[in-house]
Amino acid sequence: QVQLVESGGGLVQAGGSLRLSCAASGRTFSTNAMNWYRRAPGKERELVGTAGSTGGSPTYADSVKGRFTISRDNTKNTVYLQMNSLKPQDTAVYYCNAFRPLGMTFNSYWGQGTQVTVSS
Repeated sequence: QVQLVESGGGLVQAGGSLRLSCAASGRTFSTNAMNWYRRAPGKERELVGTAGSTGGSPTYADSVKGRFTISRDNTKNTVYLQMNSLKPQDTAVYYCNAFRPLGMTFNSYWGQGTQVTVSS
């Protein structure tokens, strides 16, 4: 089992920055791909970006590329989402997800979400 707790959300003006954190319990953090998703009111859930378990560069949705940065610290069991140049359309609940494929199945764990509101 992996438990995820997000923090760092809040209200910010357009053009501002926020850094979200997702702290994970358990000893298998480094073996999980860590994803950030968001869901805006009335919209489908969107994958914001992924930090893979094997290193390499994170990947991002086109809507946030160049503005958001994902990083992970396996020594602290924590993944971060640095959000710069925020726009009102970034307003959403942001969720952290830990994903690990296991042969023909997978494990997927979710945090409770943290609200990000960007005012114009």
